[in-house]
Amino acid sequence: MHELSVVMSIVETAVEQVRQHHAQSVERIDLVIGALSGIDQRALDFAWDAAVKDTVLQHAERHVISLAGRARCPNCNVEFEMKEVFDPCPQCGDYLNQVIQGKELLIKSLVLN
Repeated sequence: MHELSVVMSIVETAVEQVRQHHAQSVERIDLVIGALSGIDQRALDFAWDAAVKDTVLQHAERHVISLAGRARCPNCNVEFEMKEVFDPCPQCGDYLNQVIQGKELLIKSLVLN
């Protein structure tokens, strides 16, 4: 379950931000997670509960902004929603598409207190 290592990395970033801004903890965290990022939301929730205990994120309100996958076909230049990384272009059937959205996994914002 790589979600645990993802959450541990988020905790490290939050700790560093709290330290840099001389805060006590995180009040709110906004995460952006793309549909093609490889993150399983249930596994992330499970890992979150275990990993944030006794950290600056323990009482933080967590908001997840989900982004749909989007791709552009280099063959016919059609832009389309992509549910899986290797979905074919709905126009021409090409599989070698450029992912333009959906692989994101980032901290959008932290509210410190």
